Amino acid sequence: MSSSEQPAAQPRTPSTPSSLSPSRASDFMQCPLLYRFRVIDRLPEKPSEAATRGTLVHAVLERLFDAPAVERTAPRAKSLVPGQWDRLLTSRPELAELFEGDADGERLARWLGEAEQLVERWFTLEDPTRLEPVERELFVETELESGLRLRGVIDRVDVAPTGEVRIVDYKTGKAPRPEYSEAALFQMKFYALVVWRLKQVVPRRLQLVYLGSGEVLTYDPVEADLLRVERKLHALWEAIVLATRTGDWRPRQTKLCGWCDHRAHCPEFGGTPPVYPLEIVSARPPEAGTDEQGRMEPVQPAP
Repeated sequence: MSSSEQPAAQPRTPSTPSSLSPSRASDFMQCPLLYRFRVIDRLPEKPSEAATRGTLVHAVLERLFDAPAVERTAPRAKSLVPGQWDRLLTSRPELAELFEGDADGERLARWLGEAEQLVERWFTLEDPTRLEPVERELFVETELESGLRLRGVIDRVDVAPTGEVRIVDYKTGKAPRPEYSEAALFQMKFYALVVWRLKQVVPRRLQLVYLGSGEVLTYDPVEADLLRVERKLHALWEAIVLATRTGDWRPRQTKLCGWCDHRAHCPEFGGTPPVYPLEIVSARPPEAGTDEQGRMEPVQPAP
């Protein structure tokens, strides 16, 4: 069935934000209006070759650990690419749109070859024959004392014989310049905070593996780091709650706007956002900063 013959997508029901993930936190910090488009309006976004390639590579690296250690070789990993692409297409048929018009399959073959190169480069950075992950693609979720729920998916969790925990995340892009490393580590510190609150253990190491440039960025957190992240997330959530109540989602123009699917709806580019689908209430914070259940609720925007 071609994309033109597929049934029209059904509109998704708008909802009030109830939890925070690293990606959605990053969205709000990048542009509050982008967060609204993705979380509340749930506007559709076109799949991209880069993001889909990342999904494919992640699937291959996850599946490789199904094999015995001695069989975790680069040729075997590369051989998994076509099969994992087929599985991805089965679960998300809309991805076929990426290669419409590619009658001879040249673009698809080149794209799959790029994915194989990224998978092969991983073997220059880590030795999977010496790794036995405790978890792969681990969904984690915790609720802080304030009522804020944090959630996310960790690519890999390693545990040493001594009990020390390492959180690993694969990136198919290039490593950031040193001055931007703190922003890159935000996601990892978010995961570390969740694991700490769930297991009462501060991860020994956070590790970002950049397959695009063949580099590894590591960071060893301490409790003080995670407490700072927790405070930052609370302030961020306060701003999200206030924007949700008032419907005041400010666009923020950055160099990333060129890759945004929603410029047609963005005032910064002459567009008009959809009608706000949630009830708008007064910006005046409720008394004592509590919600209907009496829990502490954030009421002021982040600085």
